[in-house]
Amino acid sequence: MKYCLLFLCLIIATVSAKEKKVDITHKVYFDVSSEGKQLGTIVIGLFGKVVPKTVTNFIAFAGEGVKGLKYEGSKFHRVIKDFMIQGGDVIAMDGSGSTSIHGEKYFDDENFDLKHTGPGILSMANAGKNTNGCQFFITTVATPWLDGHHVVFGKVIQGMDVINTIENVKTTPEDKPIKDVIISRSFVEEVKDKLQVKMD
Repeated sequence: MKYCLLFLCLIIATVSAKEKKVDITHKVYFDVSSEGKQLGTIVIGLFGKVVPKTVTNFIAFAGEGVKGLKYEGSKFHRVIKDFMIQGGDVIAMDGSGSTSIHGEKYFDDENFDLKHTGPGILSMANAGKNTNGCQFFITTVATPWLDGHHVVFGKVIQGMDVINTIENVKTTPEDKPIKDVIISRSFVEEVKDKLQVKMD
């Protein structure tokens, strides 16, 4: 009986170790539309305790904006089915622009503590090491090959159906949606009560 209890405790400990939970400090709401039709709302939990610099940058563009530049009105300019949707280019709207609140254009990778474990992971798009700006992507599958190369800083907590709709839109050979997919409204909410999300 003693050995059975010990074995059971080991199993529980192993499962608990695999179930990594992360505190959510803020929620960002994206209302998404295409050609005037509302596709729905994406709600993202941000990990401000793990990557505060990255989250502060994202919040600036998701909220009031920076020098007139903000996510509201910007496009999801790159969509690849069974991979990710990418947006956040508040400069050129096509993936070529970059800006940040931590420098004129880029800021350094904060850390790679969190991994691309499954669908709904919010991560920084970049052009190589230490080139984080305003662009981001949301995964639709696990993408472990991006671990150590892109900074994870949030996870979708509501609206994966909207993301799935976006990932299935028709695109050009360059992965650009044929019909514009727009963030029609964006706002930020600070989380005051304890809220966590699993990163399994």
